[in-house]
Amino acid sequence: MAESAVIVEENKNIWEGGQSPMKVSYGKLMMWFFLLSDAFTFSALLITYGLIRFSHQAYEGTVENFTFSQEWWPIPEKVFEAVPFLHGVELPLVFVGIMTFILIVSSVTMVLAVEAGERMDRKGVEKWMLWTILGGLVFLGCQAWEWSHFIHGADISKNAVGNFLQGAGLTQNQYGPPNFAALFFFITGFHGFHVFSGVLINFIIFYQATVGVFEKRGHYEMVEKVGLYWHFVDLVWVFVFTFFYLV
Repeated sequence: MAESAVIVEENKNIWEGGQSPMKVSYGKLMMWFFLLSDAFTFSALLITYGLIRFSHQAYEGTVENFTFSQEWWPIPEKVFEAVPFLHGVELPLVFVGIMTFILIVSSVTMVLAVEAGERMDRKGVEKWMLWTILGGLVFLGCQAWEWSHFIHGADISKNAVGNFLQGAGLTQNQYGPPNFAALFFFITGFHGFHVFSGVLINFIIFYQATVGVFEKRGHYEMVEKVGLYWHFVDLVWVFVFTFFYLV
């Protein structure tokens, strides 16, 4: 009889609430819901890009003879071949590869910040959060340079006969069909906004760590929550990089 009463009491406690699924806190659970909804948004954008990309004519010649034209979709390694301070040197996808490496490294430093928080190591959290913020700022600076170069355009001699455009805008561009530039600005800009938001949030967390907010709470769970967001931003960039720069 006593055992039956214990079982009833346990079941009653379960249905009364107060127990988090899989022992996950409310804050982390809500972060996962947000990231799931954001994943749907990025998926829709990248699927749209893929559909529009393959609805346009592809270039059928050799890469060496490629020229920019409104008639065919551009080859990524011919569009993204510039590197700062190396004007005139063609280094296909090298700069965007550096950008990707920087963002991945910032994800590693975020992991170290979360690990330091689990050990209640305030100095460690401060150090690795600062490096994560720096990585995000460098990535944004690289993206700003890439946008600037994309807008100003490549050498006009790389255009096909009859293509007198130079640089890229939302309605027309040197590199190919107007949709190419429009999608580039929208998707990479949307991701850049996420990185910018992440840098701001990381800075707030860094400041709270320096003034001892998390030590007073007795845990650094907030670092783990913003870490989930930052890892998501890094993962999304891998897909953006694949779709825009490799396909």
